[in-house]
Formats: sequence, structure tokens, C-alpha cells
Amino acid sequence: MSPGESAKIDFVAALRRLPGPLGETNVVVFEHGSLVIKLSQLRGVDCQQPHSRDEIYFVAQGSGEFVSGASRQSFAPKDVLFAAAGIEHRFENFTEDFAVWVIFYGPEGGEADPD
Repeated sequence: MSPGESAKIDFVAALRRLPGPLGETNVVVFEHGSLVIKLSQLRGVDCQQPHSRDEIYFVAQGSGEFVSGASRQSFAPKDVLFAAAGIEHRFENFTEDFAVWVIFYGPEGGEADPD
């Protein structure tokens, strides 16, 4: 991608790429600098481990519960969820159609909180 170039990420086109050829539940759809955007469509149980970078989730479709640290919150389409680097988090009790945009950004170890 060239500097100043714009991009459109098509949900339906990205969703058609899942599951991946080896059963992958997420696909990278865009990268620029520290920014990585994926589309994820989980099946069954979410077994993810804490990540080394901060994450933002944009719920595209479906509903369920997001567990992050000691917090549990219901989610639905159009909700935005945040998971700080290194914090255990997962999706539970999600519907079969659940799909979420996953945005990784910033440095390893996560952004520093302002003082």
C-alpha cells in the first residue's frame, strides 16, 4: 500500500475466506504499519491466549458474552470491545453466526496509559 492510499475492506468477501484451508477461524484483511485488521468467525469454543498487543473488537454479527479479566459483558452487533495486551480474554456463549473484526495496533506490550 502506498502512502496516502485508501482501502475498503469488504465484510462479505472477507467472510467467504473463512474457514481457511486448514480450518483457520480468522483471516488478515489489512495491514499498515503497526495496524493489523482481521476478520474472525469462531466455532464452538474460543481458546485464544492473551496477545502481546492491544486489541479492539468490532462485532459485525451475532451476540454472546465477552470475558476480559474479571469482567463479563454481553455483546451484540455494532458493539466495540477492548482487550489490553497481556490480559486473558475470550468470547463465550456466542451465536453460530458470530463474526468480529479484530484490530491489533501499537507496540508489543501495549500502549501506556496516560498519567
